[in-house]
Amino acid sequence: MSKTILLVGTLDTKAAEFAYVRDLIVARGHQALLLDAGIMADPPFKPDITAAEVVAAGGGSLAELRAANDRSAAVETVTRGLAKLAPELYAAGKFDGVLSLGGSGGTAIATAGMRALPVGVPKVMVSTVASGDVNPYVDVKDITMMYSVVDIAGLNRLSRRILANAAGAVCGMVEQEVPAVADKPLLSATMFGVTTPCVNAVREKLEGAGYEVLVFHATGSGGKAMEALIDGGFIEGVADITTTEWCDELVGGVLSAGSHRLEAAGRRGIPQVVSVGALDMVNFWAYDTVPSEFKSRNLYKHNANITLMRTTATECAELGRIIASKLNRATGPTFLFIPLKGVSMIDAEGQPFYDPAADEALFDALRHNLNRQRVELIELDLHINDPAFAQAVADKLLTVLAEKG
Repeated sequence: MSKTILLVGTLDTKAAEFAYVRDLIVARGHQALLLDAGIMADPPFKPDITAAEVVAAGGGSLAELRAANDRSAAVETVTRGLAKLAPELYAAGKFDGVLSLGGSGGTAIATAGMRALPVGVPKVMVSTVASGDVNPYVDVKDITMMYSVVDIAGLNRLSRRILANAAGAVCGMVEQEVPAVADKPLLSATMFGVTTPCVNAVREKLEGAGYEVLVFHATGSGGKAMEALIDGGFIEGVADITTTEWCDELVGGVLSAGSHRLEAAGRRGIPQVVSVGALDMVNFWAYDTVPSEFKSRNLYKHNANITLMRTTATECAELGRIIASKLNRATGPTFLFIPLKGVSMIDAEGQPFYDPAADEALFDALRHNLNRQRVELIELDLHINDPAFAQAVADKLLTVLAEKG
């Protein structure tokens, strides 16, 4: 069955490259919908969606942008317009997948539109910046980044091969059918290496009860991805066991999920069972990258690339206040589980991050700041990785899900 690929790009400067990719897509039996994100000149052929339409969607005027000759303002307007147009076109059934090619500017524009699309829509970006840090472009969406190797500036022996691969990739994606299976209700859980025994046991219990559990690694992007899927309506309940990303947000580690972590489930009113997994640690990269002001702290080499730093009692108290504040805003059933004997694999007696005073500062701040009329607090004299703790977390979530119907 023929599919339609949305081709997004600056056609005023890359007309030959987009024409080449368009012809390859058509040769595969599909259709191409050309969207022009170029500003400064008209392309040599008429696109299906003009730059003027994109600019108008972004609240601007193409004539005024050209007259101003301000590249920054132009990119901002086109980016805003594409982020609005792309989901509208997709919802209207105008395309099945999207492909773009460009440098840093073109990548910023095109991926803004891609990020506005639902997870699962095929998205391929051929970019000169794809070999570096692509987080600003990908964020938490399933965007496939392909490094262009050479600049996207004309067709040559190498660029033709790379662009052909990209065309083949997006065509293969839209052609691929996902085998049908019986869908189960989706739950989410958060995990770190130091909370794995707990989360695995919770997952097994929930899956045994007929749910499908998406486990997110709490590395910043994992937490953001989970929050986005909750906001998107995919998730029916949350076992947010590992809230460690707040340590990095507070102290300045490298795996922060941002200041809106722990908000989506409460905002949507879905059941959430939350715990304090790995709130004993802040993450940095290799030991030599730890900021000088932290060198005298309790540091632990998790592996060659990750160094952990123990949170202090003062930091733990602030983490408790923050988490309580987030949970107090919840509009749905919310439960907070505290493991009194330790919050991670290395926060146990005899382990390097064992610090009962710091843990107590965390627990005490939670006790004093939680709104008990909105959030049920459950304290267990167990370690977070004790099987009985996992059992209690899973049972509570299953109970509230059953009550919710």
